[in-house]
Amino acid sequence: MEMNASYTSFVAVGDSFTEGMSDLLPDGSYRGWADLLAARLAAREPGFRYANLAVRGKLIGQIAEDQAPAAAAMGADVVTLVGGLNDALRPKVDMGRVRGHLEEAVGLLAPTCKTLVLMRSPGRNGPVMDRFRPRMEELFGIIEELAARHGALVVDLYGAGVLADPRMWDVDRLHLTAEGHRRVAEAVWQALGLPPEQDWRAELAPAAEPGWAVRRTQDLSFARQHLLPWIGRRLTGRSSGDGRPAKRPELLPYEAVAGERLS
Repeated sequence: MEMNASYTSFVAVGDSFTEGMSDLLPDGSYRGWADLLAARLAAREPGFRYANLAVRGKLIGQIAEDQAPAAAAMGADVVTLVGGLNDALRPKVDMGRVRGHLEEAVGLLAPTCKTLVLMRSPGRNGPVMDRFRPRMEELFGIIEELAARHGALVVDLYGAGVLADPRMWDVDRLHLTAEGHRRVAEAVWQALGLPPEQDWRAELAPAAEPGWAVRRTQDLSFARQHLLPWIGRRLTGRSSGDGRPAKRPELLPYEAVAGERLS
């Protein structure tokens, strides 16, 4: 990767991770690592353009069918594709179909952009992660293979211990906090050959472990507010993203907003 490279446009493709949940802004919208990265790129390049096609809850087949063709038509300098984890976290999944959809999306996007970025997604430490770890690692193996075949970059968030720290995750235990998104933006920034501003892998300061009673209260709240609704959607075939449009569906000029840049 060329150091201190120049990029004039960026399209983000994916699910809730790329939409920006749970990096909540005061107006109730989500920011996230892709918006943070766009703000930094825009500050370097006059006329910089940005689109974010990601929608929460989307499976890789939906991303390949709906988002990838639109992103390919935009011809951006940088395209990020993060998907497949929603499939891998389902009770039953056909990983052969996941591979096929990823191959379709990558094969479509790679020839149409200057730099395609794929990711090994982060995972929160805990029993749920342990249960799905083999499936996630199979997904990451597919991603590595496709990246090698198509000349894409792979950002290894899964291998960064700090992003597995529960303190980097929101109360829903599925999405990163604002600090987590900030570190992902820095990781992609560095992968693009741009000068580092911080060590995104730096561990958090040690903190006292909450007591048993606090942990049980947190577990019950999580199950009631997040786990049971998630299971309900799976059982009924619904998604949190049903009917939701992309947050930034067109590749338009983007101006960095004060407070969005990483420092």
